[in-house]
Amino acid sequence: MKVFTTLGDGIAALKLEERPIPAPGPDEVLVKMTAAALNFRDLLVINGVGGWRPSAPRIPMSDGVGVIVGVGTQVTRFQTGSRVAGTFNPNWLDGECTAEKTTDALGSASADGVAAEYRVFNEQAVVAVPNHLTDVEAATLPDSAVTAWHAVHCRSLVQKGDRVLIQGTGGVSTFALLFVHALGGTTIVLSSSDEKLEKVRALGAADLINYKRTPAWEEEVLRLTGGRGVDHVIEVVGGENLNRSLKAVRVSGTISFIGALAGASAVVNTLQIAAKNASIHGIDTGSREMFEKMNRFIASHQLRPALDKKFAFSEFPQALTYLASGQQFGKVSVVF
Repeated sequence: MKVFTTLGDGIAALKLEERPIPAPGPDEVLVKMTAAALNFRDLLVINGVGGWRPSAPRIPMSDGVGVIVGVGTQVTRFQTGSRVAGTFNPNWLDGECTAEKTTDALGSASADGVAAEYRVFNEQAVVAVPNHLTDVEAATLPDSAVTAWHAVHCRSLVQKGDRVLIQGTGGVSTFALLFVHALGGTTIVLSSSDEKLEKVRALGAADLINYKRTPAWEEEVLRLTGGRGVDHVIEVVGGENLNRSLKAVRVSGTISFIGALAGASAVVNTLQIAAKNASIHGIDTGSREMFEKMNRFIASHQLRPALDKKFAFSEFPQALTYLASGQQFGKVSVVF
């Protein structure tokens, strides 16, 4: 089988290798991968940024879907022919997040991912995917969708009539948009691209802000909400952008803090957190239980993710380069 490996030395240093197809252990399943989806985090691992740099060759990429072609002797949850996706955090099955549950996330510095034609998973670390989704659509679920679901449904508890500010038009943001609208909320979406804003309008966004033309976008959010602020913010930028989110959220509102696009640290107006009585939720993807509940919600509402370009598996480096360019709307995919 063919696999890509990385030592964190950049996209150009990715290696395409031939390896034997692995055999599943007693409690494992062997999955023939059919599609995968890229995340910004994949670039952090492949470019060796900080703690994301592998100390030994690793197979990158966390999100993928495939068909089970082999099962161990003790497997009871699935059978050959089942279509499944791996869970981003294979040790986080349910309950609250702990340090132990978030170790060895797929495609990280410490664990292999899904940039391989075949992948062995523990049977507890895979979930069935909604039947109405194509393989490419289902491959987008493990990281971006679960993260958005965790933020929107599990932590912010978005209700009918709530107003939600969503930053950007990438994978997490477009899934958040889908979930908010299915739950009966309304959205304000930020982007630097009018073209992307028109696409989120087609997905149901109520208000659009081009932050290049409106640099003080937090003031525009306040204007749109009559000075009250939004009920919830999906914060995917990070860094000092958190200060703007604090201005845009209402008193006693919530901020789901997800992204690190603007860096891993910043000077934050902590007084504003207290003055707003705001709740800031750190979001680390989610559990298998969240994934399965989300899949039932997606199936019941017949939701489909926003997709961008598709690349062949052999074009994985080109797909990463495209992702790094920031041109995408929704998810960039790889087809095996």
